[in-house]
Amino acid sequence: MQHISVIGSGTMGNGIAHVFAQNGYKVSLIDINQVALDNALATIAKNLDRMVAKEKITEEDKTSTLANISTHTDIADGVKSAELVVEAATENKDLKFKIFRDMDTYAPAGCILASNTSSISITELAAQTTRADKVIGMHFMNPVPVMLLVEIINGYNTSKEVTATIEDLSKKIGKVPAMANDYPGFIANRILMPMINEAIWTLHEGVGEVTEIDTVMKLGMAHSMGPLQLADFIGLDVCLAILHVLHDGFGNPKYAPCPLLVNMVNAGKKGVKSGEGFYSWTHGTKDLVVSASFS
Repeated sequence: MQHISVIGSGTMGNGIAHVFAQNGYKVSLIDINQVALDNALATIAKNLDRMVAKEKITEEDKTSTLANISTHTDIADGVKSAELVVEAATENKDLKFKIFRDMDTYAPAGCILASNTSSISITELAAQTTRADKVIGMHFMNPVPVMLLVEIINGYNTSKEVTATIEDLSKKIGKVPAMANDYPGFIANRILMPMINEAIWTLHEGVGEVTEIDTVMKLGMAHSMGPLQLADFIGLDVCLAILHVLHDGFGNPKYAPCPLLVNMVNAGKKGVKSGEGFYSWTHGTKDLVVSASFS
């Protein structure tokens, strides 16, 4: 496998493209917006500069990594030579369904189709295609160049050969694969999102404030980041969308999103991406946001 296409040039997409390109793969990065693609390349270059400054890679490594990435605004052109396509678009089921239909139409017959989805059913995505045996989940963690985990999700019809190929590929790019089957939230978010939701309920009900909740989890449970800070990094809108998938998929009220989370997302407070969530993220600083008005 030499040619990999990545659809979506946002935080996850440009991180995935970065990792594959740094490991010698030719990467086609696809987005409908050329400005978004230019921003993605700038982000990748900036992240590579940090690695050069820390002496993790050389200037030559940076140059070759960037040379391995081409950008495309047309999906047919971007996937025409792909042996693997990784979809990393917004966590929206209808959008992903359309992308998978397009991937199936334009990618070569033997190409594997993967999704970076954090919660949407791989089996449902596969049903949009004529190659359900070649559809699989590759759930990378943010930031992709740093985090080692790739959660590999098998759909109902995913072949053992495709699973083995993706497991091997994940190891070749320096990641640690963990296998999951196709149930709502898979492993990572089935465990993580109820914890984040409970932390938000704890804030909402006045049990503790933002910093206290995060401090308890960091110092008492040895988490590197508190759940509310982590929610800001993930994106509160993404957390809400995943909780809806869990709630709809299991029908269990324990997965119902806290009203505070719903109100914050409706108010446009989505975490790091919007500059404010449970914390303020202006100019790279982190300050406690007064949350009483949301209670």
